[in-house]
Amino acid sequence: MKKKAPSNPTLPRRLSLVAQTVDSLCEGIRSGHWQKFLPGERQLCESLQVSRRTLRPALEELQRMGWLEVAGRQRRRIKGGRNTRTEPMAKKVIGVLMPASFLALPSRLAFVMDTLRAKLTAAGCVVQFHVNPACYTANPARVLAELVAEHPARVWIILNSQEPMQRWFSRQKLTCLIMGSSAPGITLPSVDVDFHATCHHAGTVLWRKGHHRIALVLHKGIYGGDIASEEGLRDALKAFPQVRIQVLRHDATPAHLCSLVDDCLRAPSPPTAYFVAGATHALTVAMHLMRRGRRIPKDVTVLSRDNDPILDAASPTIARYAIQPAQFASRLTLVVRQLAETSTMPSEPIRLMPLFVPGESI
Repeated sequence: MKKKAPSNPTLPRRLSLVAQTVDSLCEGIRSGHWQKFLPGERQLCESLQVSRRTLRPALEELQRMGWLEVAGRQRRRIKGGRNTRTEPMAKKVIGVLMPASFLALPSRLAFVMDTLRAKLTAAGCVVQFHVNPACYTANPARVLAELVAEHPARVWIILNSQEPMQRWFSRQKLTCLIMGSSAPGITLPSVDVDFHATCHHAGTVLWRKGHHRIALVLHKGIYGGDIASEEGLRDALKAFPQVRIQVLRHDATPAHLCSLVDDCLRAPSPPTAYFVAGATHALTVAMHLMRRGRRIPKDVTVLSRDNDPILDAASPTIARYAIQPAQFASRLTLVVRQLAETSTMPSEPIRLMPLFVPGESI
């Protein structure tokens, strides 16, 4: 009986083209269309009707999966054996590392994560959430190593991360995306609000309103976004030596934050404006100032760096900066899919500019 000639692999669909190109290459290998060696890149591009920009990440993915091997300038040899997957494009696992559960997340962030999960699931990914506060310590290496070994993922998304965790992921060369800003000297891909530009704008707004004594309220932890915030505010006001910026670092409890505000109020020349990172912290500052008899905005201004629906219910309404959660989630999803399907990183950190929302507090 005459043996049926192997058929050509199907052309990749244009949706997730790199991933579909991987599927097409694997189909050709399994069917025997290519044996022992793959043809050159030019021939493959013509056969699959894709560009080299699409083909090369696909070939790298097959090599990572154990389907191919290459040494120097030699052709790509087709491998077999137990390390070769029978289902090359198995569901891509996306691991999300969080310090606390969804219940503890701000509503806008919970919306972003839920939207991200829905979009990635629709794209064929499996999203796994890992709540592990022990990873958020000064020495997280052992806990992180155990977590990653027990729950391998194609891409890791890390929330609220500081320098020790980011440096560990960088040293391990794991595919990782920071939801936020990276610490100085760390080049992991990240998606965040453009806090430098936001706070530069805030400094200009406060200067034009006549404020020369400004309190910048930040969390005690050193986060990349908070570093950019302070730099942006100082850059906006560096031409005005009469302006004094006082940085208040709190431990995220209302009691500590209120005590810092009380210390400011006892000073001979207290701040006339409070620029606060975190919408709930801005609400705490505003309520405590009014509790101490300060009228907003006649006596003192409160401006929030971040947004939350709760600020819509405040009276007076709090001026703030707002990023659209749907826009943030969509951009985040695109970057995660790029990392999962091509293992290539964005060339620059991705920063989104929020909208200034005027309120009665300024």
